[in-house]
Formats: sequence, C-alpha cells, structure tokens
Amino acid sequence: MEVNASFPVRIHSPSLNLTESVAKTPLGGIPMKKAIENMQGYLEEVGRFTKLDPQDDWLPITESRKGNAYYAAFHVLSSGIGFQALVLPFAFTTLGWTWGILCLCVAFTWQLYTLWLLVQLHESDTGVRHSRYLRLVMAAFGEKMGKLLALFPIMYLSGGTCVTLIMIGGGTMKIFFQIVSGEEACPLSTIEWYLVFTFTAILLAQLPNLNSIAGVSLIGAITAVTYCAMIWIVSLVQGRLARLSYDYDPPRERSHDTMIFITCGMHLASLPLLSEGTMPSDAKQPSRLAMWRGVVFAYLVIALCLFPLAIGGYWAYGNSIPANGGMLGALHKFHEHDTSKFILALTSLLVVINSLSSFQIYAMPVFDNLEFKYTSKKNKPCPRWLRTAFRGLIGCLAFFIAVALPFLPSLAGLIGGIALPITLAYPCFMWIVIKKPPKCSTSWYLNLTLGVVGMILSVLIVVGAIWSIVALGIEIHFFNPQ
Repeated sequence: MEVNASFPVRIHSPSLNLTESVAKTPLGGIPMKKAIENMQGYLEEVGRFTKLDPQDDWLPITESRKGNAYYAAFHVLSSGIGFQALVLPFAFTTLGWTWGILCLCVAFTWQLYTLWLLVQLHESDTGVRHSRYLRLVMAAFGEKMGKLLALFPIMYLSGGTCVTLIMIGGGTMKIFFQIVSGEEACPLSTIEWYLVFTFTAILLAQLPNLNSIAGVSLIGAITAVTYCAMIWIVSLVQGRLARLSYDYDPPRERSHDTMIFITCGMHLASLPLLSEGTMPSDAKQPSRLAMWRGVVFAYLVIALCLFPLAIGGYWAYGNSIPANGGMLGALHKFHEHDTSKFILALTSLLVVINSLSSFQIYAMPVFDNLEFKYTSKKNKPCPRWLRTAFRGLIGCLAFFIAVALPFLPSLAGLIGGIALPITLAYPCFMWIVIKKPPKCSTSWYLNLTLGVVGMILSVLIVVGAIWSIVALGIEIHFFNPQ
C-alpha cells in the first residue's frame, strides 16, 4: 500500500499543538481548523471535568445547581447575623475593652481565613466536589476518623442551633404580642409560643432545596441588618446608663467570654460548602470565584453590624447587659419607657423573622443527611410525602428538646468548645493534608500553627466551661421554659 507523499503522517505527542499540525495539512481549511480548536478546548475542559455524584441530584443541598454569588451572600448574611450577635457585648464583661476588641478582631479575621480555605477546598484537583463538611473531613482524614471528629459537632451546630432558634423566636413572639396588646393580654404560654414558631418554621421548610430558600434568606438578611442597626443606634442615642461600671465582674465568668469566638464564626463552618455546592462550575468559571465574592460582600456587611453592636452595646450598658437576651434584653429592660412601642415591637418582629429564615439554613444539613440515608438504601429519590414527614419530624424533635431542656443554652460554652475546631482548626489541617503545601513553607507553618492553636483553645474552653459549671452551678429544670 502506497502512502500519498503529499499527505504528511504525524504521530500524536502530548507536546504537539493539534491546531498547528492540522493547519499545515491539505485538510487544514477554516472549517476543519475551527472544529479542531473546539475539540482541543473540549479536551482541556475534560482535563478538569467536575465529577458529580448522581445521588446529589436527589438531595436538597445539591438538587439545584443554579446558585450564584448573590444567593451565597444572602445565606451567609441571614445566618451570620442573628441572635449570636446580640450576646457579643456580654463577652466584654469579662474580657474588658482591650481584650474584648482584640479577641473580636482576631476571631473575625481567623474565621474569614478559614472560610477562604473551605471555599478553595470545595472542589478538589480531581474534580470531585465536597458539598458537605462531613464529606470533606472524611476525604481528608479518612471515613472513620472523619466521622469521629466532625459528626457530632456538625449535628450539634445544625440541630442545637435550631433548638435555640425556637427558644429565641418563640420567646420573642411572646414579647412582641405583649408590646402590641399589653402585658396582661397575652393568651398563650411560652410553650405555646414555641409551638407557633415551630409550626411556621415547618411550613417554610417545605421549600424543596437550598436554592429555593434564597428569597427567604434575603428577607432574613435584611431583617438581621435592620434590627442590629436599630438596637445599637437606639442604645447610643439614649446614652450610657447611670452608675455604669466596666470593672471585671467575676460572677459573670460562666464561659461567656468564649462566646466571642463561638458566636463570631463557628455557626458558619459548613455554610460555604453548602452554598458553593449549589453553584455550577467549569474550567473558566469555577464555583469558588462566585462563592468568594458572595462571602466577601456578606462579611463586609457582617463587620458593619457586629463591631458597632458589640462595642456600642458595651459602651452603653457596661456590666449591666442581661445574661439572657443580650442586647435585645437590654433594650427592653432599660429603654422600655423612653423608647416608642413601635420601635420595640418592630425590633422584636424582625428578630422573629430572622430566626425563622435562619432555621431553614441550619436545618438543611439535617434534612440532607436524612434523605441521604434513604437514597443510599433505596437508590431512588425521596418521595415528596416522605420529605415532608422528615422535615416535620425534625421540627417536632427540636420543639420537644426546647421544651424538655430549657437550660440547654447554659451549656453553650461546653458544647461550643467541643464544636469549635470545625471552624478554627480542621480547615487548616485539611488544607495541609489535601493541598500538601511544601513542608516548612509559609502556608504550611501558618495552617499548622492556627490548627494547633485552635485545638488548644477548644480544650481550654471546655475545661473553663466545666470549671464554671462546677464552681457556679447550673439551674436544671425540665419541661419548664421561662
């Protein structure tokens, strides 16, 4: 068989430019050249092809991948500013001005850095997307060790926060009704208000997936920013209290100084992965770019809310900030008679709305985990009726715990210390294990140091919380919420 000498035969080589090779052949016309260019781009795309688990299409977190930077910002804002922010000034009663501001700045920066790590770790070099924090920990440390390290903290942060939101939201509903209708006109007990809040939250929870609640998160973000601004502005306008004290107050030592670290960021540990998992991703526009834009915008707004609220609140109330309710409690306690009822009622209503929207975000990992177990076993999507039953069950269980264990917030320092590493330590260790920066490099030293310090801080917080409980005691009462 003869070979036509006018047709050059070329052997494929990885270093060969396919377009140039075809251009030099008689077949290298414009149509063929464009076709080869398109094929070359396609092959480059396949080189970092995103590997999606088919099961993800059945689960509420990743069921829709039409998310964007705006949705991510809404979710972060709605959950990042809330009842946690209201207790920040209380931490200053034991830390004081200097240490309080310093710890707040360090915690805020540290949390923002670990969020950046999680955003970068979401999509691995092989194309696998880790849309859930537990999956990422298991990929880094192994399945057994990952579950041992992260399963309880993640479930506590999701379920425990939902329980707390029922307490906060239901109690604030009662306050709102009393302001509007009068102190003696409230027809429902605290437990009944918890039930009203839970029923409303369960109704909202019927929205199918994380992207579908973006509008709810937007409303939650607007309400959170609004009531934070209203509270610290009213506090500053009314001025400092008479006989104000900023001296160290030993009786308030019950681990509330650790709440700066716990509330400033820990509750957001898994949120970047959840939000980023709802976004499309390709070689030209990886999901981490849009996610990081959303996080930066959200954290800028969060900073504009947290710092004035923490510093302004401590300036206005000093050591007189109530242990329960924080800034919201101080507003009602000290300015009930010199502030209009409209402002007090509106503030309470905004807190309720934000609590309802935050409930949807924090409950989503629990909903997703239940459906994951079902789809793994049955190998088919969860039916609509069963999804509704799961979400109603989780809401009812959270309501039962809120009623049965009303002293649960008193253990926030203890359980929060246990959960603290998932925000401040694990992301740093996972970066070293997965990204493998050169040993003794700046990145290696930085993440190793932050990880070790985060673990030490967690141990100190747990020990301090146990010591406070033993030394000061804790009031335990079942089925009797105040």
